[in-house]
Amino acid sequence: MAKKNVCRWWDETSGIKRAYDAGKLDKKWIEDYCFNGGKNCVRKQRWENEGYISPDWVLPDGTEEVEGLQSLA
Repeated sequence: MAKKNVCRWWDETSGIKRAYDAGKLDKKWIEDYCFNGGKNCVRKQRWENEGYISPDWVLPDGTEEVEGLQSLA
């Protein structure tokens, strides 16, 4: 099994990690973005380039999942 390239922002402060741990986010998001070094993650890019913290309901591809994730905010 290949070693995961975990995004440096994957920790308890991450809205995506909290959503995944709460069972509100499919594993594909984590595998495609968080365990891929944050590659192509809009949330990561906006934080590192603009200092903008995305709301918890913004998914790694930039789409919004307000109904399912807003309760985590």
